Amino acid sequence: MTGITSISVMPVATTTYTLTAANAAGTMVTSTAIVTVTVQNQLALLAGTVRSQGSAASFDYPAGSAVDASGNVYVADAGNNTIEKITPAGVVTTLAGSGIIGSADGTGTAATFSKPTGIAVDASGNLYVTDTNNDTIRKITPGGGVTTLAGSAGVEGTTDGTGSAARFNYPIGIAVDSAGNLFVTQDATNGKPIRKITPGGVVTTPVSTGGGCSQLFAVQGIAVDAGDNLYVVNGYLICRITPAGVSAVLAGGYYNGSADGTGSTAQFNNPIGITVDYYGNLFVADTGNDTVRKVTSAGVVTTFVGSAGSQGSTDGTGSAARFTQPMGIAVDANGNLYVNDNGNKSVRKISSAGIVTTLAGSPGSQGSTDGTGSAARFSYPTGTSVDTGGNLYVADTLNSTIRKITPAGVVTTLAGWAGTLGSANGTGSSATFKYPTGTAVDASGNIYVADSGNHIIRKITPAGVVTTLASGQFNKLIGIAVDASGNTYVADASFDTIYKITQSGAVTVLAGGGSPQGGSANGTGSAAGFNYPTGITLDTNGNLYVTDSKNATIRKITSAGVVTTLAGVAGNRGNADGTGATAEFSYPAGITVDSSGNLYVTDFGNASVRKITPSGVVTTIPVNAGAGTSSISLDAPVGIAVDSSGKLYITDDNGVLTLVP
Repeated sequence: MTGITSISVMPVATTTYTLTAANAAGTMVTSTAIVTVTVQNQLALLAGTVRSQGSAASFDYPAGSAVDASGNVYVADAGNNTIEKITPAGVVTTLAGSGIIGSADGTGTAATFSKPTGIAVDASGNLYVTDTNNDTIRKITPGGGVTTLAGSAGVEGTTDGTGSAARFNYPIGIAVDSAGNLFVTQDATNGKPIRKITPGGVVTTPVSTGGGCSQLFAVQGIAVDAGDNLYVVNGYLICRITPAGVSAVLAGGYYNGSADGTGSTAQFNNPIGITVDYYGNLFVADTGNDTVRKVTSAGVVTTFVGSAGSQGSTDGTGSAARFTQPMGIAVDANGNLYVNDNGNKSVRKISSAGIVTTLAGSPGSQGSTDGTGSAARFSYPTGTSVDTGGNLYVADTLNSTIRKITPAGVVTTLAGWAGTLGSANGTGSSATFKYPTGTAVDASGNIYVADSGNHIIRKITPAGVVTTLASGQFNKLIGIAVDASGNTYVADASFDTIYKITQSGAVTVLAGGGSPQGGSANGTGSAAGFNYPTGITLDTNGNLYVTDSKNATIRKITSAGVVTTLAGVAGNRGNADGTGATAEFSYPAGITVDSSGNLYVTDFGNASVRKITPSGVVTTIPVNAGAGTSSISLDAPVGIAVDSSGKLYITDDNGVLTLVP
């Protein structure tokens, strides 16, 4: 093609282009050559499966559920920021919300939410929703009219008061009693784990006294029976609170497990949802066990449906049925249960006889298959890291495995055995993990794992040999990073602490962990406060950067443990770009740093990736999803890593995406 004077590029496929050129005579000539280029800001699928724009989807992170007197089921779809209605025939419509993150009141799609989680329905058919990331309680009429009943969007706290004068701290569960009073569970870090709201919007904090449940520390689901007794999921316990405020443990112990039994002899594994039927029986979504448990009023616990530790999406009766991370649960007047099967992105119906069917939605594309690109399967991958050769190491959380992905997208299981929980050391599949969440890799190719469910730090050699590096004083480990000297740093979300671990396994507190926990103060060591720190990364100068998730801030920690806030304002959640305190985040999760010192953050609540310069300037990376309805989109980004060329790798839903900023 001699005499070329101009070139235009026209896309043929996602990243493949033909060259069309004009010669000196003005004649257009098309080359037979194909040129592969990297398109800036365009998402691409490296491995697994993720949501597509315009796809006819059903649910994405269905959290709470409720059922009205007519048998209609309502789902708080936290991932889509919508409230869905399902008729008894399984017809799904969106009652409120548009999928856009926000806090606007309005009717139907004019209203917006930010991670709605809990949902309850009163005798008149009004819905009440814990709008978790907005720190508000929303009311929805049967016609889809949305108003804010209590709290102020984006302003967290624990203040009692009326309407917008009240404050909430990450509200989660919600239930309504016979008089129309609401009871809400929230993050208990700053106290006041249960709040009461009258029909007039007056918010108070009920007093809980007595028994092993007087200290409510990890409240999730809440239910109320015909006698106005409250039932709360509190860590591994099921607590009962009388109308007089006297609490006691009904069932469960202080350690996780799956044992049936009476009272403290029974065990649960991260239960989340709870409901109560006409006869006073409780049904619990035992999320970590992938089962639904029944608890009588006398505290007798049995496994109603599902099989502990066996994930799946199979319909069937009793133990033959399979679930994957069930969360929300509700019961109708006939004793039928409705369960949000979160891992399968579906709503399941369970008859009083224990017969399980799928009411709406379809099983997700999760799994544990090794393979290349979209042939591989994951089950909620979270933390990711990249080595000098461009290989990724992903904590495949619900599979309890560590996966390796080559630059070509070839996925193998490096360590662990899918679906088998444990803490055994060994090589490859002989080792076991329990819900690992974070990975980091050192210069020698060793991988360090935050084994969250076991509360320990694991080390994996390049050959897949797994050992335990440190244990004994951790709780909910999430993010992990490693420096050039082989020291490991880990974020403990439950203890609000950043730990430093030497190569020999010696553990010290670098920052946080003081009293009270759940703060946001800057300072040195234990004088600094965090509120659910999750992601952590390390720059070439030895500074750590932490996503302080519930504070909605990004924190910087020097090697001496001096903590400052780099971007965002504690408790001020939103979606604003800006510098330092003028920027806003909504539940920042993962974080990584490139060779120039730029930070990249997965803003889970805003379903976006944010860039932060060394001077604290925050921008949202625009995403070019390409043309067509099959184009992929960010949905629930969690983990993030960056390679030496600046390419980002993002764990999102059940896949791994690439993005060149």
